[in-house]
Amino acid sequence: MLEVVGVAADDALLADWSARVERGRARIGWMPSLAPRYAGRTSRTPVSARRHRAGASLALAAPIDQLYTATELNEWALAAALYARDPTRWAGLEAAMVRAALESTAPPALPPVLDEASALDRLARLATLEARPQLRARIEQAASIGLGWMFDDEGLSIGEGAGHASFSVDGLSDPEAVPWASLRNVPAALVTGSNGKTTTVRLLAACARAHGLRTGYNCTDGVFLDGELLASGDFSGPMGARTVLRDSRVQAAVIEAARGGLLRRGSATNRADVAVVTNLSLDHMGAYGIDDLDAMAAVKLIVTNLVGPGGLVVLNADDPVLVRHVAQVEAPTGWFALDVDAPWLRAARAAGAPTCGVRNGRLVLTQAGATHDLGAIVSMPLTIEGSATYNVANLAGAALAAMALSLSPAAIREVFARFGGNAADNPGRLMRFDLGGLKVIVDYAHNPEGLRGALVVARKLAAHGRLLLLLGQAGDRGDADIAALGEVAARSQPDLVVIKEMKDYLRGRVAGEVPGILRRALLGHGLTAGQLLEQDSEIAAARAALSAARAGDAVLLPVHGVAARGEVLALIERLRSAAWQAGTGLPE
Repeated sequence: MLEVVGVAADDALLADWSARVERGRARIGWMPSLAPRYAGRTSRTPVSARRHRAGASLALAAPIDQLYTATELNEWALAAALYARDPTRWAGLEAAMVRAALESTAPPALPPVLDEASALDRLARLATLEARPQLRARIEQAASIGLGWMFDDEGLSIGEGAGHASFSVDGLSDPEAVPWASLRNVPAALVTGSNGKTTTVRLLAACARAHGLRTGYNCTDGVFLDGELLASGDFSGPMGARTVLRDSRVQAAVIEAARGGLLRRGSATNRADVAVVTNLSLDHMGAYGIDDLDAMAAVKLIVTNLVGPGGLVVLNADDPVLVRHVAQVEAPTGWFALDVDAPWLRAARAAGAPTCGVRNGRLVLTQAGATHDLGAIVSMPLTIEGSATYNVANLAGAALAAMALSLSPAAIREVFARFGGNAADNPGRLMRFDLGGLKVIVDYAHNPEGLRGALVVARKLAAHGRLLLLLGQAGDRGDADIAALGEVAARSQPDLVVIKEMKDYLRGRVAGEVPGILRRALLGHGLTAGQLLEQDSEIAAARAALSAARAGDAVLLPVHGVAARGEVLALIERLRSAAWQAGTGLPE
């Protein structure tokens, strides 16, 4: 995919650009059938161009072994279309392309040209030089028998987890070198959405472990095997998926697929047994040309393309955008909602789809005519006596996905009855502590919808005390998105907001810029200057909020950095061990 910013991309330019790409694909010999198959399907749109607020993008399908050539084709097609439109303005374009090529780490033997006949001859030669037919042959063999596969700079792997084998590209020339009889897939789930991804991943992984399977999973906190940390950091993209699926100990895999990874790199794998889309919210708008919820839906629903006819796509029926976009989902669907008897779920059940939701205070799952009672909502620690409705939704979605992985209802019930009772079950997500009558919540709430849900829980815990809030945001959100976070905070009527600077998440902004936007939003929606404090780090802000608290209060600490979270949790543990009393100041 080639992204263009700062160039007027009207319909005429996109049409010319697309037509040149199509002619290039025809000259090289790329037909849709040469694109790798996902869940038994090939690309339906070999060339796709779209405009967005910041510019335009064009994506094309190409064989997996000729992606560098595909990039060259896309760049030539755009450059040639621009030159044809305005030869004077773009007179130096060809020279600039040659200069950039020569300055690259691997200068090409065939420098770029704009003339179409010469350019297409060059691209055809590049494709021939880059082609690895033995690689494509092995991938097609794997796809033809339904095996998962992954290809990257480390080579090709076929099968998954305990049933996979890895090969260098040079080692694929001999078909007998692939031990086809020993290769297999493991039960695999993909989870995406705006909020609740990591919680859903952890729930599914816990259910798989309770069923007796060694389970690997990746999320924003790292890569894990049966709860053991293998790699720390944000691994919610393709690298995390590959790490899990290439671990020979893994008997079941749960993959978190975040928006950024899907947009930058696509999916690491070509198949899944189940895909879950938790919800959609106004977060990360404007990045990579995603300007609204409908565009975000298209991004999140990428994962559904990896589910075949025998799998299940699990969707949130309480999200109207997902309901509106269900027509683009080819795989069988299952639906969850807070009310299992909501009209959409009743219609889904009548059509034979599995559903999950709440009936008479109990979580109920229906599948193939059978009804499974998974327990009382108020008894599930993750729901905090039913007040954390977003976690009720996460439980319902996870239950459907677990059943689709053939995990037993007994294992699901057992996990749901205990998960969240221990802070280590779901690190960084709605972790609750009682410090001498002071209620403290550590959470990851990072967008308006997530913050709104966490504030509902915090207000319940505050009872008749005060509500204190830590507030900050990463710099890669738009001004309006940052201000919206401040508005949600203000509408909860907190008694004190400590605004934090997130130095590791400035992402192009200057220090103080994001706190300034938040401060103006908070003041603009009714808070006074006396209700606001500012601190220059997450840990300093957390200390300030705890210092200002007293018994009976609730303090909500949305902490985003993994290292900062570790420091905050260590501080809370020290306070708890010392039997610290709120209102007496923090010990050094």
